[in-house]
Amino acid sequence: MPEPAILRDAAVEHGPAKRDPNSKVQHIDACLGDAVEYHKTTGFERFDFVNNALPETSLKHLDISTRFLGKQLQAPLMIAPMTGGTERGAAINQVLARAAERWQIPMGVGSQRLAVEDGSRARHYALRQHAPTTMLFANFGGAQLARGWGAKEAHRAVDMLNADALFVHLNPIQEAIQGGDQDFRGLHVRLQRLCASLASDRLPVLAREVCFGMSRDTCTRLQDCGVAGIDCAGAGGTSWAKVEALCARHPRRRIMGERFGEWGIPTSESVINARAACPTLPLIATGGIRDGIDLAKALALGADLGAMARPFLLKAHEGEAALDAFIEQTLDELRICMFGVGAKNLNGLRGMLQATAAANAESVGVT
Repeated sequence: MPEPAILRDAAVEHGPAKRDPNSKVQHIDACLGDAVEYHKTTGFERFDFVNNALPETSLKHLDISTRFLGKQLQAPLMIAPMTGGTERGAAINQVLARAAERWQIPMGVGSQRLAVEDGSRARHYALRQHAPTTMLFANFGGAQLARGWGAKEAHRAVDMLNADALFVHLNPIQEAIQGGDQDFRGLHVRLQRLCASLASDRLPVLAREVCFGMSRDTCTRLQDCGVAGIDCAGAGGTSWAKVEALCARHPRRRIMGERFGEWGIPTSESVINARAACPTLPLIATGGIRDGIDLAKALALGADLGAMARPFLLKAHEGEAALDAFIEQTLDELRICMFGVGAKNLNGLRGMLQATAAANAESVGVT
């Protein structure tokens, strides 16, 4: 049987080339348009909060603060990893980092592969001066880990930001579509070693998807690797298959991106899977969270933090005032959800969701 055409790319035959910095700029441009969004939903619409008409609470005095990986945060909202490695990416990240500092919420950066491979680009990730006290996450790909990266590269990525933790992102579908790293063999063992090595340095390693979701089995295996937390980023927001389709130079890559544009486990299911598999592990929900109600539902389903990427990118593109107004509105909506169910703090949201009538009907086959 002849080898599939998609596997005959030079990138696969000779090993992936260093990442083209221009791809990062193309990704930004693609994500500023609506064509990157899933048609598939997050599944949050399948749940409603149980209204409490007699809450013994005060909206003004609700507590939305939380602790994550030992760090005190003012709200359970995170700026998810997006971009970096270029002048334009650095400018966006600086705007986002200043907002993260003002609101005392955590922030992650996009893949640092470019800067680990080319040290001259490390300056694009120098964000600690813009966010001196809040939580910052470094980030590189599991594919690089599978190809031989380890603690040395992890420390290099962390040191660029003076980060508090490291994300290892897992994106086999995206890599396959873009013609990147397509050999993930041995990743489980290498991730296990990395977690053990960095744990001795008190550096938490978290695993994250980019938008395709997590199954229970995957989460169980990640916990066995010793990860300090999971970002179960699911489908329903930005589809990175569609982003790659828009950025593709070759028609075959574009077709593949379009074909797999709806691939993935919806975010609500991904959160449920992760929490069921890992009852006590710190959990971040990303993917299609667009407002404070989505954030509240993600928390009620079991996440410790809810993260957004594209909504923050769009607001950062408008300016810092627009970004602050969006964060304020999102957190106000979260508080109103808590007030509506009578929750005095974030723990009070747990168990306050019920399946909608439509979801119940679907579950028993009623049409």
